Amino acid sequence: MREVDKTNLEIPDFALVVLIGSTGSGKSTFAARHFLPTEIISSDRCRGLVSDDETNQDVSADAFELMRDIIGKRLKHRKLAVVDATNVRQADRKAWIELARKWHALPVAIVLDPGVDICVVRNAARPDRPFGAGVPQRMTSEIRKGLGGLQREGFRQVWKLTNEASIEAAKISRQPLWTDKRHDTGPFDIIGDVHGCADELQALLGQLGYEVVWSQDRGERTVAVTPPNGRKLVFVGDLVDRGPNTPDVLRIAMSMVAARTAYCVQGNHERKLSRWLEGRKVTIAHGLQQTIDQLDTQDRGLREALPAFLDDLRSHVWLDGGRLAVAHAGLKEEMIGRGSGTVREFALYGETTGEIDEFGLPVRADWATAYRGKTAVVYGHTPMLSAQWLNNTLCIDTGCVFGGKLTALRWPERELVEVPAIRTWSEPVRPLGASSMEKSAQADADGVLDIEDVAGRRWIETELKGRVVVAEENAAAALEAMSRFAIAPQWLVYLPPTMSPSETSSHADWLERPEEAFAYFRERGGAEVVCEQKHMGSRAIVALCRTAQAARSRFGISGDETGAIWTRTGRSFFGDDAMTEGLLAQLRASVDAAGLWGELKTDWLLLDAEIMPWSAKASSLIESQYKPVAASSAAGLRLGRDALERAKARGVDVMDLSARFADRAVRAGKYASAWSPYVWPVSSVEDLRVAPFHLLASEGRVWFDHDHIWHMSLADRLATEGVVVHTKWRNVDLADAAACTEAAAWWEMLIASGGEGMVVKPRDFISRGKKGLIQPALKVRGREYLRMIYGPEYDAPENLVRLRERHLGGKRNLALSEFALGHEALKRFVERQPLRRVHECVFAVLALESEPIDPRL
Repeated sequence: MREVDKTNLEIPDFALVVLIGSTGSGKSTFAARHFLPTEIISSDRCRGLVSDDETNQDVSADAFELMRDIIGKRLKHRKLAVVDATNVRQADRKAWIELARKWHALPVAIVLDPGVDICVVRNAARPDRPFGAGVPQRMTSEIRKGLGGLQREGFRQVWKLTNEASIEAAKISRQPLWTDKRHDTGPFDIIGDVHGCADELQALLGQLGYEVVWSQDRGERTVAVTPPNGRKLVFVGDLVDRGPNTPDVLRIAMSMVAARTAYCVQGNHERKLSRWLEGRKVTIAHGLQQTIDQLDTQDRGLREALPAFLDDLRSHVWLDGGRLAVAHAGLKEEMIGRGSGTVREFALYGETTGEIDEFGLPVRADWATAYRGKTAVVYGHTPMLSAQWLNNTLCIDTGCVFGGKLTALRWPERELVEVPAIRTWSEPVRPLGASSMEKSAQADADGVLDIEDVAGRRWIETELKGRVVVAEENAAAALEAMSRFAIAPQWLVYLPPTMSPSETSSHADWLERPEEAFAYFRERGGAEVVCEQKHMGSRAIVALCRTAQAARSRFGISGDETGAIWTRTGRSFFGDDAMTEGLLAQLRASVDAAGLWGELKTDWLLLDAEIMPWSAKASSLIESQYKPVAASSAAGLRLGRDALERAKARGVDVMDLSARFADRAVRAGKYASAWSPYVWPVSSVEDLRVAPFHLLASEGRVWFDHDHIWHMSLADRLATEGVVVHTKWRNVDLADAAACTEAAAWWEMLIASGGEGMVVKPRDFISRGKKGLIQPALKVRGREYLRMIYGPEYDAPENLVRLRERHLGGKRNLALSEFALGHEALKRFVERQPLRRVHECVFAVLALESEPIDPRL
């Protein structure tokens, strides 16, 4: 009796579906009924795309090349693809099997065979198919002959619909791959290679908050494990072999998997044990004999349940919305959430170079160094002295059975919990691997930077502002500046944002005043602002480490530096290393005296500061730009006045013109002296002044969640009578008109005594209005400082009218983007993400500085 077709087709949600059927079998109609238009790649459609004629057989080679390219791109991005072509011959199908294997997709065959007569009738009704019955007869015959060999060809599923009724009744449902557990968001506790260390496992479970209760059930030893707060365990495999009590380790894992409170992936030792239990020939080594001997003494229930448990173990699990993957030996990015023999083998054994080390063991390829995926990969297999993050991957095999530790990772907290081994249960053939004791594994990997991580057009997702786009040409300019002039890249974890001025003032003789800054924040819902004295120095970012060892450990540098100081453009602030270390020593003494190391539980700080005098950094700018303007102005106006005197002597009425030149001379004189308060000789560190105003980050923290009063209060604690100086500041209630008037008068006092001006900030470091993020700060510059920026005669009435028309939109958008990028860079650094991820944001800040914005703003 003929087998009835199955019409409920359950296919993987990620697969390459190959439709097989004669011309006229209804493949395109079937595909359109069950799949999205974007999922279907049709040979006829591709013929049309390359020749405007879907029936043009002369372009078939090009059409199928296009099909392979499109399908390859879909599979690369883990999208299901449907091949709509006849696929009659095995040679035709072979290319699709190979493409599926390349992208670790499961190949699925769906055979449509409604019968030759139906195919003939359908073709006869179509004018674009002027061929007789011979073509569908030949195709159908060849398909039927090859049906039995489709699985041998490599198809993981074969569905046969052998009559018109079955084709019409067919329903397709998509099932996630067995490894795809993205719906499970945890939280999870991921445990490294246990290798039969049952006592250490139970101790670790206790530390994690799991309750383990042993009992007897009809003579069988049983265990019940209760997780805390809905958490789940994930075992990375290698539960068995080498250790003293593999059976109890198996009991814990098997009971939890059965209770759905744990996942367990297959390790290479589980595979070998499974093959031995199946009676297959295996080499009994690496602790397998201990497991065999231990199982021989166990109750029947464990031994009978074990083969099925081992057989059900998968290569990896993909969890938490795709943010986490766990595999025994690791996974490359393009393997996550996919299924193939290659994926399983890599997950079990990792990758080797083909070489043998001095211990007779294969040399493992360092796949994690090249990993660039967004999914965190947690694995074991290779015992290490300590678990260290590397490019969003973490090996948590810390060699418990070899006398090391049993380690768990709490996810999403990313916290490590460890218990020491009771003793060395097995001597390792190769010493446990470890990175440099002075540098982390990530720092070792970050020693070589890849241009592809920063070049080209970039789309950077930020927490504060969403996506920030960097143009390719701007990225190229930033790369040029960084590669030629920047400080050592390990230090360069942050660049500060640009700052917009306030709106222009309507007050006579003023271009900028505080009232407009107050109005900006008030109109956006701000209640309070913090006004800070704007020192006329140079902006500096200071990475201050407690010791040189702390610098090496946290920043991954290789020298004896105890920190670094750099400018807004990423260049070293001083050309003299001794000057840098001397200023760092002064700051370190201030931090020591304030007790911040212990208070903040950190060995490093990242500070935003101003370093004075301005001439320490800008002396060449003064000499090459400002002084020549002053000298030429004075000389030109002097000659003009001399000419006017001669004209006056001849009886020419030059009174108005003389008054104008006298006024211009006064303005030029003010210009010539405008920078004098900001210039003094510097021969040693003692001649410098540094004014910190933000604590940006420290170990485990970005301090943007603390308001500016907190930041300025901390800065006050650092100020001394020497090099580290105080910044004057005040808190202003925007609803208090008298307080606002008093703050404006304070600003006038600051600029009258030679100050640059002040910075007005919302009290909250990160502030939002009805339309989103608002400016983190506005600068209000004094009259004489603006003379340096706009020129000697900027405040002449006719010039002020024109300058008041300046546009701030571009500058303010730039400030917000750079602020968001700076926050993102710090967040990534504090989270110990790879340096390339931090640099993506830092490079973007510098790239945005290439935008055509008026530099005077």
